[in-house]
Amino acid sequence: MRAPRLEGKVAIVTGAGSRAEGIGNGRAAAVLFAREGAKVLLVDVNRAAAEATLAVIAAEGGDAAVFEADVTKSDDARAMVEEAVRRWGRLDILDNNVGIGGRATVVDVDEAEWDHLMRVNVTGMMLAAKHAIPAMARGGGGAIVNISSISALRPHGLTPYSVSKGAVIALTRAMAIDHARDGIRVNCIAPGPVYTPMVYADGMSAEQREQRRLAAPLGIEGTGWDVGYAALFLVSDEARYITGVVLPVDGGVILASPPR
Repeated sequence: MRAPRLEGKVAIVTGAGSRAEGIGNGRAAAVLFAREGAKVLLVDVNRAAAEATLAVIAAEGGDAAVFEADVTKSDDARAMVEEAVRRWGRLDILDNNVGIGGRATVVDVDEAEWDHLMRVNVTGMMLAAKHAIPAMARGGGGAIVNISSISALRPHGLTPYSVSKGAVIALTRAMAIDHARDGIRVNCIAPGPVYTPMVYADGMSAEQREQRRLAAPLGIEGTGWDVGYAALFLVSDEARYITGVVLPVDGGVILASPPR
């Protein structure tokens, strides 16, 4: 019988809650990490959302704790890392899931909304990594996964969002080079039109949902679990020789003709 893939590891998952009932990318990753033996700090600005994730993990006998934080604030990002180390003695994994959407062009985007989106989607990941990396390095290394989007690779009317997710890819590659000598791997997942609470909390219709499913050449609907399993692989030792990659999890959408 094989040992759990993350046995003895300590992980932080930001955005570990979900906007509504169901399985988002962060919740899926947190549950899967715990199933594979990791101790998981569930970080979210919404404590109740993280508590719901904790309930899932606890029901399965996993080891996790909730930490309320806004990762766009450096003090909060530092405190979450300190809490993980205080509680479990080390830090091995950071899964950066916090993000918001934004539909506009550069002509009509509100400048304050642009700044806010960049701070949440890019600066939050930078600050989480800024404080996590020294703790990982002290323990001999670790793995970071940042959640981008295929919108960075195949823009379609979401310019502020696409730009922010493109920055996440650049950040991933830069950190992969900067911290390789510390034994820290940094990779990126680019989800496609997966069906998560972030999507259906905004009132997506059944017709829109079906259109998204049909957009994938595989003809199936992606979920948070698909993104979570990709994250699990990338933070595990099975991916020990992989760093700086962008992994689309999209059913082949970026291979298809662009939308018109």
